[in-house]
Amino acid sequence: MSLENISSNRSFGGWHKQYTHTSRTVHCNMRFAIFLPPQASESNRVPVLYWLSGLTCTDENFMQKAGAHRVAAELGIAIVAPDTSPRGDSIPDDPDGAYDFGLGAGFYLNATEAPWNRYYQMYDYVVKELPAVVEAHFPVSDVKAISGHSMGGHGALSIALKNSDDYRSVSAFSPIVNPAAVPWGEKAFSNYLGEDKSTWLEYDSCALIKKAHKHLPMLIDQGDGDQFLHEQLKPGNLLQAAEEAGYPLELRMQEGYDHSYYFISSFIEDHLRFHAEHLK
Repeated sequence: MSLENISSNRSFGGWHKQYTHTSRTVHCNMRFAIFLPPQASESNRVPVLYWLSGLTCTDENFMQKAGAHRVAAELGIAIVAPDTSPRGDSIPDDPDGAYDFGLGAGFYLNATEAPWNRYYQMYDYVVKELPAVVEAHFPVSDVKAISGHSMGGHGALSIALKNSDDYRSVSAFSPIVNPAAVPWGEKAFSNYLGEDKSTWLEYDSCALIKKAHKHLPMLIDQGDGDQFLHEQLKPGNLLQAAEEAGYPLELRMQEGYDHSYYFISSFIEDHLRFHAEHLK
């Protein structure tokens, strides 16, 4: 598989680069970004943190706004940030042009309903295709962790819970933890997966945590000033499910913080150091 490098920038002794490639999974050209720390070489393949972004975002939001490169360079961790959905003129979108479904809102699942099911296979893209591409083309190992924000926090948690043998740790900022029971998730899941709500639970972290066969280190930060806290995010639902399942979960409520990248940049160092402990 060929990659096209579309940008390269030196950063904290390492490199931030963007690439496009033709995806067999989502049937379009996909873009992703990678930060390679200065320690990365063919003789020293470094672990990877996969970052999943939220609604309306691309690979650029985290890489440009989170301020993660300095600490990742110190710790010797690569960061890979995919796009949040397939893109292109042929890709179906929300018929009303809304931000919470369609382009920029892939929800990190495998759609089963037409016309979405041909393209919106973001779960397989993140879990299978993208790591294979990254490990084949860059000096990284198969040791990996996963994190994300909002819709991407939902993706990180649900993917880690379903693939606990593949990741060393998981974290999230302001995740949608119970998408089967909140408006963002109900809209996306009913369109992508159909009206049988039992299928929705395969991507709902509150359901998945109850049947997890392996406990991964899990860190969640949530701002108590987040405008989406009570209607869309509902972190207490996951905390309750984790307590019932005996699943160790660290949920930190951060006073006054909202849903923005000001919040993420304030605590991203904590998350990187958390993952570094488990990626050794």
